[in-house]
Amino acid sequence: MKKTDKKRSSSRRSARRVPPVKLAAAGVALALLAAGPAAADGGGPQPAAPRPPASTLAWLAFPGAVFSVDSETRTVRYRACDGDTGRVADPEMRVDGRVASGEVTVDGTTYAYDVPLVGRTRGIVEVTRPDAEPQGLVGDVVTEPQPPTDPIAGRQLLPLAGQLQQVVDASTANPAGATVRDLSGRYGDQQIAVNGTLRPKAASVIKLWILVELLRRVDCGQVSLDDGVLVTPAQVVDGTGELQYEDFPQVVTLYRLAQYMIKFSDNTAANVLIDYLGGFAPVNALIDSMNQRETVLARKMLDTEAAMRGEENYTSPDDVVALLGAVWDAQILSPDTRDLMIGFMAEQTLNTKIPAALPPGVPVAHKTGDLPDASHDVGYYLIPGSQVAVAFLTSGPMASGDETVRRLARTVYDYLVEPVGE
Repeated sequence: MKKTDKKRSSSRRSARRVPPVKLAAAGVALALLAAGPAAADGGGPQPAAPRPPASTLAWLAFPGAVFSVDSETRTVRYRACDGDTGRVADPEMRVDGRVASGEVTVDGTTYAYDVPLVGRTRGIVEVTRPDAEPQGLVGDVVTEPQPPTDPIAGRQLLPLAGQLQQVVDASTANPAGATVRDLSGRYGDQQIAVNGTLRPKAASVIKLWILVELLRRVDCGQVSLDDGVLVTPAQVVDGTGELQYEDFPQVVTLYRLAQYMIKFSDNTAANVLIDYLGGFAPVNALIDSMNQRETVLARKMLDTEAAMRGEENYTSPDDVVALLGAVWDAQILSPDTRDLMIGFMAEQTLNTKIPAALPPGVPVAHKTGDLPDASHDVGYYLIPGSQVAVAFLTSGPMASGDETVRRLARTVYDYLVEPVGE
């Protein structure tokens, strides 16, 4: 998409028109961000709570849209149902340490933004299209990681990091990383990590991003899961999955492709969906719009020739939990498609890792990843009142990696059931 020259006149900025209610909401949010948590509580002087750290990467969640900011490279991206600007340079972006603001124009549409660089705050983007009134979009800021909603409650989860570190240290044959985010509020939505930026081959965990991009289009009304896709014999691959045992060509619904890709980790379904979505670029655009710098989709499932050329899929525990958290909070999907995705994950049939490590009947929704030199399991513990998102990733021999994942999974469960200090 062609990028036109950025309009930078101060008079234009002063003339920006945003719906008064939305502008007021964003103004209050930015004021509270600047003042700190004590000001937000009201009721007189209070002990100053630690301010959440600023990030160089942040994105705003809107219904059907995201607006992402990289304050280090001075770039932004708007990706929504109505279009995608791609990554756009804004060399005059103003960054005061905790808020990024600026204005870019792409193909005649102007995006003026004030985005706090701290998660769980509020930011605003004003979108002005040719011959149209400005549209003010106010959204929640998402960073990686998201800061806790209650730092005091969050401290109760911190000892778990030490326990996970012991497991990682003992896994001498398998470099490992683990990230855990509280989703229940029991631990103030705290996130902890050990080697959270470890970047092994993604294996089938990358299928989660393929699914989110498909469901995002469902939310946009661009596709229906009842739509059919013609699958040819040339698209069928082996490895995990059930479609390889059927007769082709045949038309398969998007619903079944999506379900099989997660439930059976179906490689044929994943490759067909990659083709249907338009190749790697749209999935990587999703990844980029969420500022997930360790994750990439670079080859199809079981494409050994691509792998030999060095084309590989990668991710990290932190990126996985960032995706799972955004899905859970309905920031990247609607509540309906969020529930559908978690439902697919709850149907998972490859259960030799997280589920095998937990007592029978513990509710989980998860996605595995296996290669000769990687073993992963990621997803949700759906324990009432103690829901968490988890990502356990390893590299090295798969068999010993499986055992490391199981030990990490059990460590988290035991802590949730009987945490330190309770």
